[in-house]
Amino acid sequence: MSKDFSLKWLPTSAKEVKERGWNSVDVVLFSGDAYVDHPAFGAAVVGRLLESLNLRVAIIPQPNWQDDLRDFKKLGRPNLFFGISPGAMDSMVNHYTASLRKRSDDAYTPNGRSGARPDMPSLVYTRILKELYPDVPVILGGIEASLRRFTHYDYLLNRLRPSILYESGGDMLIYGMGEKPLTELCRLLKKGIPFENLTNIPQTCIIRQKDVSYATNKNWKQITLFSHEDCLDDKKKHALNFRRIEEESNSLQAAQLLQTVEDKTLIVNPQYPPMTTEELDAVYALPFTRLPHPRYKGKEIPAYTMIRHSVTLHRGCFGGCSFCSISAHQGKFISSRSEASVLKEVEQITSMPDFNGTITDLGGPSANMWCMQGADKQLCNICKRPSCAYPKICSNLLTDHSPLLALYEKVSQIAGVKHCFIGSGIRYDICLHSNKDEKVNKANKTYLETVIRKHVSGRLKVAPEHSADHVLHAMRKPSFEQFYELKRIFDNVNNKYGLKQQLIPYFISSHPDCTLTDMAELAITTKNLDFHLKQVQDFTPTPMTLATTMYYTGYHPYSLKKVNTAKTKEEKREQNIFFFWYKKDCYITIKKLLHKIHRLDLLKKL
Repeated sequence: MSKDFSLKWLPTSAKEVKERGWNSVDVVLFSGDAYVDHPAFGAAVVGRLLESLNLRVAIIPQPNWQDDLRDFKKLGRPNLFFGISPGAMDSMVNHYTASLRKRSDDAYTPNGRSGARPDMPSLVYTRILKELYPDVPVILGGIEASLRRFTHYDYLLNRLRPSILYESGGDMLIYGMGEKPLTELCRLLKKGIPFENLTNIPQTCIIRQKDVSYATNKNWKQITLFSHEDCLDDKKKHALNFRRIEEESNSLQAAQLLQTVEDKTLIVNPQYPPMTTEELDAVYALPFTRLPHPRYKGKEIPAYTMIRHSVTLHRGCFGGCSFCSISAHQGKFISSRSEASVLKEVEQITSMPDFNGTITDLGGPSANMWCMQGADKQLCNICKRPSCAYPKICSNLLTDHSPLLALYEKVSQIAGVKHCFIGSGIRYDICLHSNKDEKVNKANKTYLETVIRKHVSGRLKVAPEHSADHVLHAMRKPSFEQFYELKRIFDNVNNKYGLKQQLIPYFISSHPDCTLTDMAELAITTKNLDFHLKQVQDFTPTPMTLATTMYYTGYHPYSLKKVNTAKTKEEKREQNIFFFWYKKDCYITIKKLLHKIHRLDLLKKL
């Protein structure tokens, strides 16, 4: 590997630092993922952002935490701070199935090898660094930190844990998408302000001794949550905490949240406003190579293989599904890239040597939320709804799909693009929503038909998740009647144009408020629709979601009504088996289960 070639990436070793002529590094990032210099990988985004601030940045990907810790020592002490980027995927979901079986692969590691990162890298990496360099600040970031910034439920250990910032001994936690707080942090550090004085940067968390004063923004409202110890003693208090946290996380006028743990106070400053289009475009304009680091030559990184020819249009998701952690990390308000930024990235992809003419995905957390926002911004400023789509589509939400249709057409016309597919999930309830403006209704209908006709690679994947109304209510999902409407449209388009595509619905078992009877009725529904399900999911509790709070506490945080949930491995297995009613061995078990709950009447329908 030539020196000039290697300089295209951020340095990952002492040798590469030396090749740049540096005698020190300002920031060292430790990543739980392999280093792929692509905007879909968090460590690359943070590294390139810091580089754009004229800082010397290095990345140590997947350091060995089980030997003599040489990976943590090889670049020495940074001038400003260490940063922890545990991975694009939460490590516990990355490592364990819903039944807590250890996974045998890791898509973010070369050749999919497992074991390249510990459980909870944020904890492990931070503790090592604080032991080696106790006076150097360590900043936690990424989805693992975001979801664990307050007292949270740990599914693996089956207990509540305090803030990961408290447990790790780190100096600061940046939650959500970190460009704005990182930029401000570095600006203040370069001005010479001591790290310990940086207590009022939005979207950051710090810990101080209880009853010790600190500088804060006087315009911020303060809310004191129940303490960690209160939550341990009373599950209702943990549920009430969740409601306050979710409401403030979804507010443009959020409060500063305080939570005590033992003799310390966790201080969580309110988030920045959503990034503007110009700000988001600037991130995607950073000089990414869009390739894995040359150190991985000859090895495949499965997660990169999956996204290398895809484009992300926006951040955020206003769906607010109760089992999903996207809005807890990215927020519910949509930050969209400009059309010019998207088209430029597509052109970059078409110049890649391995590009075969197919853009595999033009999407985001939800594929069809690009450029969607509130019509009246003042209403958005006072809104704390966790979802703009549930219990019904907000009347203030602009749901016009015309801009997306125009974008798809322009992408399809770029030289070298043969196919442009939408691989991200589509919120079909937004397409089917009846607006007052008939032009919007017509555009939305055209959008759905156009996607089915032109932008599906043989299979349209959607997520109704369940068929029972009360389970869908617990999930914050629309009525299953809308799925029937989608299927009618899908079948009509296929018949009209002579297509033979598949509609692939995703469903979840064992979700809070779901019973064996609900699963039996879902099985009957899928049988009547002639679906032989294969891609299904068993509910996995992840921190900072409504569903996990219901799972752990047994209460709905907004009503405090009791919610029953399948919890044991046996209970979860019993619910999951109803997906496979068409398999003989599963049918025999289902028969026994329906006999147990005295619902043999449902067996006749299967």
